[in-house]
Amino acid sequence: MASVTPSNPRIKVNRIGLDSKQYRGTKTTLCAGCGHNAISERIIGACYEMGVDPGRVVKLSGIGCSSKSPAYFLGSAHGFNAVHGRMPSVGTGALLANHKLIAIGVSGDGDTGAIGIGQFVHLMRRNLPIIYIIEDNGCYGLTKGQFSPTADLGSTLKTGVVNDLPPIDTCALAVELGATFVARSFSGDKKQLTAILKAALSHRGTAMLDVLSPCVTFNDHEGSTKSYSHVKEHDDPLEEISFVPFFEDISVDYEPGTTQAVPLHDGSTLYLKKLEEEYDALDKVRALQVLNETRRRGEFATGIIYVEPDRDDFLTMLNLVDEPLAALPQKRVRPPRGALKEIMKSLR
Repeated sequence: MASVTPSNPRIKVNRIGLDSKQYRGTKTTLCAGCGHNAISERIIGACYEMGVDPGRVVKLSGIGCSSKSPAYFLGSAHGFNAVHGRMPSVGTGALLANHKLIAIGVSGDGDTGAIGIGQFVHLMRRNLPIIYIIEDNGCYGLTKGQFSPTADLGSTLKTGVVNDLPPIDTCALAVELGATFVARSFSGDKKQLTAILKAALSHRGTAMLDVLSPCVTFNDHEGSTKSYSHVKEHDDPLEEISFVPFFEDISVDYEPGTTQAVPLHDGSTLYLKKLEEEYDALDKVRALQVLNETRRRGEFATGIIYVEPDRDDFLTMLNLVDEPLAALPQKRVRPPRGALKEIMKSLR
């Protein structure tokens, strides 16, 4: 674990001795006001406050505006910009080679919902331990703002063209396919998004976050359902989220019967204060029902939509050895010639 003492003793450091600047990346080249930049800031804040060692993080992305984001946070972390829509395969390979890494994948609604939809499907069903963030603006911002697969029915482009296709709901798809942590937030909601990211960092399994992130250049006009004003007016929070990491005292004061406490695998506790009394984030059927109900009303359900904290993740199911596979010598991973002979003999 990294531990660096700043030269100026007055600089505030986190629990592993790093200051917040050491969690930053390069200067952004995205448009001023882009929601993606706000998401990068929340990732920086969450990792700093949680005391995440940047040297243990692998940042992954595909192609698109969203896929530039990993350059803007955790500059000293490992990074891989994959082929369009193929980030899940690269992430799977990286974690199989070294299961001690913390994987943060950043994708877009086009990168995930169009060319990468097949990869997304299999990543969700495997429950790979990865934080998968969709920076969702409902358009292809890198290629002049065409509708993406998450664009809502009836939304319009700046040119006046109306979308006549229903959207893919990535949260509903993730819940149905087997992701064990599914959430939706808004890039402009600092408090909620930061709490969700902290909980995702402590979850062992696939944490899929759909973050509504308005495109200020192509999709922030009247008629867009992914604009800043529309999302603010149609945000339907499911709960208030509090998160207490394992290294802090677990002391959160709520009235009895109003809060759902969810212990996570590393000893952290996620507290969900219900805004809708009957909502239960551990109920898969109810999660899908809420997503359908809010979509019919033209609203966005935000918060922790579904969490299953006690299911084995993909790497646990494979019974990997404790040492990272990438660090094992060849004699540990290559069967001896005698073993091959035995196999061939058994097949005769």
